[in-house]
Amino acid sequence: MALIYLLLFASPQLLLFLYLRERLPVRARLWLAVVFVVFNIPWAIVAVRMFSGSLWGMSRVPYIAPWIAWQLLGWIFLALVTVYILLKGVRGAWYVVRNRLSHSHVPRTTDDARLSRRQFLARATYTYAAAGLGLSAYGIWSAEQLPTVTRRRLVFDNLPKGLDGLRIAHLSDVHAGIHMSGEKMAGIVARTNALQADLIVQTGDMIDISQSFIPDYVRAFRDLHAPLGVVTVLGNHDRYTGENAVIKGVRDAGQVFVKNGSHLIEHRDAGLALIGIDDPLNWRADDPQEEDLEAALRVTPPQSETFRILLAHRPGAFDGAAPRGIPLTLAGHIHGGQFYLPVIGWSPGRLITKYVMGHFTQGASQLYVSRGIGVVGVPLRVFVPPEIALFELRRA
Repeated sequence: MALIYLLLFASPQLLLFLYLRERLPVRARLWLAVVFVVFNIPWAIVAVRMFSGSLWGMSRVPYIAPWIAWQLLGWIFLALVTVYILLKGVRGAWYVVRNRLSHSHVPRTTDDARLSRRQFLARATYTYAAAGLGLSAYGIWSAEQLPTVTRRRLVFDNLPKGLDGLRIAHLSDVHAGIHMSGEKMAGIVARTNALQADLIVQTGDMIDISQSFIPDYVRAFRDLHAPLGVVTVLGNHDRYTGENAVIKGVRDAGQVFVKNGSHLIEHRDAGLALIGIDDPLNWRADDPQEEDLEAALRVTPPQSETFRILLAHRPGAFDGAAPRGIPLTLAGHIHGGQFYLPVIGWSPGRLITKYVMGHFTQGASQLYVSRGIGVVGVPLRVFVPPEIALFELRRA
């Protein structure tokens, strides 16, 4: 499987090299080969880590955003080639039909065809370079920005009167690490506090891989405050970092940590149960995490006594929560795929889950998947800006 993924993601560069090699002068082919070898050396790093089973560990990989941008250019260029070939096929078919209808035939010369190919190659190359440079610059800039605030009103038939108007700030995937400085985290905390939410929740991935980043997180997030507190669950990167160390850091920052259980809040004579489940040990795509949910619900007051909100890192838990009548699930994990095609409406996150980002419903149950705040692997966010979500709960 690792080899298939490696070939899948490396293939655009090979195809692009072969395409250009056949169309460039002989004297330019050597330089073309040198450029492609140099720009694809990082694949050796990825291959070694992929086959050793530790691709996302601390290494040189997270620092090579320009290389990822180079791979993105390969896909863009091949897309342009595909469009060109399709248009050329349509044009050729129309040329044949037109000449048959007019009972005439004017052959196209080889020079005309060669000129057409050369014009396309030059224009596509310029477009390829400009698009890659523009997208990379925008993606790096977007990833470095403080998160935008998404405001949503969520309506429930069974919301207790005392919780009507409750405001919840949702943070996810901070990823304190090489791409998330202490200064930026302080800015995130200030922006969240300014929302004056009644309650703040975090759905995992506070720390990115190394325990050395925990003190920076604690220093920044100990200033995060809400009248009903800050409630947190773990994500997969927190487990990679060291579960016990991250839990201690979360508590040192003054937060309530929940693991396969619930945290109860009384607000204006109404009960609110924040159900927290851990990131699954044996992960699979869109895992409903039914065992974790059952363990948490066994220690949660009945639905008749409390309004339930599930905090889960992976959004697939919604498939376990909805059949159990949990009205609201909050999750993160996917970062919106960190790359999104607005017109097509597609993100690489679709390879992991059907719940990439935003609002979803199943019957009377609702899910919100945060785009997250930090990044994984490379500091790029293309059309998927970081996010803090602010929800206002309302009775139907």
